[in-house]
Amino acid sequence: MRMNSIILGLSAGLLSSTAFAGDVRVMWYSDGVEGEVIQDLLNRFMKDNPDINVILDNVAYKVVQEQLPVELEAGRGPDIARVTNIKELADHWLDLTPVVADPAYWQTNFGDQFDWMRPDGSKIIPGFMTQITLTGGFVNKTLFEQAGVPIPADTATWDEWIDAAGKVQQSQQLNAAFAIDRSGHRISAANISYGANYIGGDRLPAPIDAGTKAFAEKLVNWVADGRMNKEIWVSASGTTYRAGADDFINGQIAYYYSGSWQVANLASKIGKNFDWVATGSPCGTAACTGMPGGAALVAVKYTKNAAEVGKVMDFLGREDIMREFTERTLFLPAHKGVLAGRIDYKTDDENVKASLEAFLKASGKIAPNAAALPAWKWGTPVYGALVTRISQVMAGELKLDEAFVRIDEDIKAKVAEASK
Repeated sequence: MRMNSIILGLSAGLLSSTAFAGDVRVMWYSDGVEGEVIQDLLNRFMKDNPDINVILDNVAYKVVQEQLPVELEAGRGPDIARVTNIKELADHWLDLTPVVADPAYWQTNFGDQFDWMRPDGSKIIPGFMTQITLTGGFVNKTLFEQAGVPIPADTATWDEWIDAAGKVQQSQQLNAAFAIDRSGHRISAANISYGANYIGGDRLPAPIDAGTKAFAEKLVNWVADGRMNKEIWVSASGTTYRAGADDFINGQIAYYYSGSWQVANLASKIGKNFDWVATGSPCGTAACTGMPGGAALVAVKYTKNAAEVGKVMDFLGREDIMREFTERTLFLPAHKGVLAGRIDYKTDDENVKASLEAFLKASGKIAPNAAALPAWKWGTPVYGALVTRISQVMAGELKLDEAFVRIDEDIKAKVAEASK
């Protein structure tokens, strides 16, 4: 039997559909420790199913975002993939209904998020969410304490959070007060908190509105006055994603806005260097919302080994396996059975426990405009236009008013291209 392998790079061949009977190739990216966990689980599966060889390709998130869509459009791809731009690529997912053992089990435990993953109006079973995520902030409690600055309350606004982090920056001589991931998805939580609504009455993208413009102006001003880490946004181009986690992990910023998927990453890398905790999302004029979402494990319809794919997905979707995955990765689960029971997260880190509790609490504050976006097919083009043009303003390449015009033009172009 060909040996199971973990691939750290990528070549075009990795994206091609499996050519050998019994092989199932999985494209996987990781934010924290989940790559190690899924490999351990797949090794267990292969021990019990020696006729199926599962090859886990660990790739950079950029590969999933930028290279996988190109291959899918060409009718190629892995057999299974972990993705976040789920809705945009929905036409490429395999209907698992004929190849899983109990479709009713899938509908009961994962069905609430199926519309996030499948084409509008479709009833297919495309896969499952490996976790539910929610955007939110993280605070370096130790830096705040050393600076003698009180941590803002749950109802604090974005301005109040950045003002407080700015005081810590000055006291502790930090390079920046805070960072937010270079991601249109991440800033959309704040946009919606200021009243933004991306979805028009015809379900097509609406022109960017006052809510989006209000927070974009704040971001640009915070970069200009040195409180926001500029490099995270201007050192990349286009829609390229960049996280600000390393700056937070290294104690270089007091406040970091990202999301629940970072908890395991922060825990493993910060250790006992300082105390930290999640904070929920700051408030705008309309809401105090985070953005829901998550990563899905989906089957690709170009597979040549659908029966084997079904067996792998059935195994990974089992309640006991999903519970173990959740507990070891420190994720918020999507599986209804896991949610209904006791979750014993595998950590003694009080920072982690408090952070997970904070995200669970914040999940009750999701604004309707944010809750609607995961199942909306135009989310990814909107996020891409936002991050591309706002970063150009930060770099001095555009004026803010020009960026607003370009954002609408970019989105219209994407809609037109998709309608051909």
